[in-house]
Amino acid sequence: MPSFRIASPADADAHALLVEYFTLRAAEFPGGGYSPTYPTASAFQAPDGVFLLLEDEGRIVGCGGIRRVTMPDGGTDAFEVKHVFLRPETRGRGWGRLLLDELEQRALSFGAQALVLDTHHTLEAAGHLYRNSGFAEIPRYNDNPNATRWYRKDLAPQHP
Repeated sequence: MPSFRIASPADADAHALLVEYFTLRAAEFPGGGYSPTYPTASAFQAPDGVFLLLEDEGRIVGCGGIRRVTMPDGGTDAFEVKHVFLRPETRGRGWGRLLLDELEQRALSFGAQALVLDTHHTLEAAGHLYRNSGFAEIPRYNDNPNATRWYRKDLAPQHP
């Protein structure tokens, strides 16, 4: 069973995986023009965020993070899911759902009332994962030039 490790996106292991992710996205992006934005470490520090590496048998196989965002209505109780990536050879094992569930639990522990994310319509497996995980399509909430779809999932508050 894979495990999680908290990391800074600037750590060597995390950065190498992000380079792999952005290179793959750029190669597959329709019409070219993919604009990668490397995450800053400060955006993924508790209690306003976390960045996780997914490891299996000592090998890093994926990553993802959450960060607190201000929504267009001024709300700050939403956390944005960012940079969810699994190496291609590890896909289809349920690890994307495992990673997304872990990010949701971390967001709840930080007091999140909602998760939001953006994606591109060509990432069909990702869209399927998000919809099956309770995310619903919403209007655009940011200016990400790589995104064509935006999602939100309202979270039930945790009770002590």
